[in-house]
Amino acid sequence: MRPHDLEADSRRYLASYALFNQAVADRLGLHPTDVQCLNLLGMEEGPLTTGRIAELTGLTSGSATRLVDRLERAGYVTRRRDEEDRRRVLVEPVPEAAARLGELWGELGEGWDAMLAEYTEEELAFLARHMRRTTELADRQIQRLREGG
Repeated sequence: MRPHDLEADSRRYLASYALFNQAVADRLGLHPTDVQCLNLLGMEEGPLTTGRIAELTGLTSGSATRLVDRLERAGYVTRRRDEEDRRRVLVEPVPEAAARLGELWGELGEGWDAMLAEYTEEELAFLARHMRRTTELADRQIQRLREGG
C-alpha cells in the first residue's frame, strides 16, 4: 500500500464518520456537535460546568452555552446551581434521555462489535493506539487552526 492510498482511505473514513454522526444527529433532531457533546458528557463523571463542556468540545464559552441551551430545550440536559458554590451552574444529562440515547447507540453498536470481534488482540491494540494518537494529533491541529497557524 502506498501512502497516497492510505491518505485516500483516511479521508473516506473521516468523511464516513462525519456523515454517520450527522445521520445520528438527524435521527435525534440535534446538531452533530450536540451529539458529540452528549457522548462526551456520558464519559465524564458527575455534572459538568459549561466551562468544562467548552474544554471538552473545544468550543468557546459562548458557543458551549448555546450548545447547552439547545440540549436543555431538547430535554437532554438540565442545569442546576452547585450547592457548594452558588456561582457555578452544573449541567447534567437527563437520565431518561440518556437511556434513549444509550438504546440507539446499543442498536448501532452491534455492527461495530461484530466487526471488531474479527480482529486479534494485537490488531485491537494497534487500532486503540492509532485512535489515541489520532485524537492527540487532532487536538494539536485544532489548536493550531484556532491560533491562526
